Amino acid sequence: MNPASYFKEYRQVLGFSNQSEAKEFLSGKDVKPNIDYKYIDALNSRVEDIISSINTAAHDSVKLRDIDAFAKKNIYWPFGVIREARLLPRLNNQGRRPEEVLFSWLRGYAISEYFTPAFSEIFEVPLASISNIGDDDLRNIETFKRSPKADLEIKIGRKIVRVEVQSGFQGINDIKEHKVRESRRVFEEKGICTICIHVDVYNGQVAFVRLDHVEENDVHFVTRQQMEGQSVFQIDQNYFKWRLLDKVPNLNELELGF
Repeated sequence: MNPASYFKEYRQVLGFSNQSEAKEFLSGKDVKPNIDYKYIDALNSRVEDIISSINTAAHDSVKLRDIDAFAKKNIYWPFGVIREARLLPRLNNQGRRPEEVLFSWLRGYAISEYFTPAFSEIFEVPLASISNIGDDDLRNIETFKRSPKADLEIKIGRKIVRVEVQSGFQGINDIKEHKVRESRRVFEEKGICTICIHVDVYNGQVAFVRLDHVEENDVHFVTRQQMEGQSVFQIDQNYFKWRLLDKVPNLNELELGF
């Protein structure tokens, strides 16, 4: 019997009809860990602590009065929806534990919700005129995953502006290439501009980047493992127009060109 035939017969005796099943069994990858809800509780509390710390440091023009109410609405309620929809075991982006994926998502979601009132002041529009159009669906695993679509849409008079909200927590401030390409497509097809508002929590600053105006020759795209192995470009310091210890800036100060 040649080696290949023997190997196949051996695995069949072990109880495996194909190689992938044998590899999965021997590696233990088919053994899924139970969700650690105590760990999740601690991570959810950390998201609340992060928001509370930002609120303490931020300028009075940004501060919220009731952090507890904010946390219930924008941290614990979303978590409850995700848990009820039984999505937690399926959150395994890039091989990370579901608890960690949930933490990353809730942290970014909470940051976006925290600063949305400041966005209404910056763009001089009522808070009600800012709508959430992102593809994050708390009950649907397919749309909950990554999407190039912007998070917010703002009506400024007759003009519509889309806003991609990002947050950085380690001093690494990048924008994914597919976000730039999507913004160009939207501008070409609909005439709608897209702005990336990137909150650098680590350094206490906020960048404003007009994505549909980013030319390929203007930036250098690199592959960043910290950004899920995607192609990104680093945000230049000149784009950071607002320091969180300072008052919310005026729209004219941002030089967005619309």
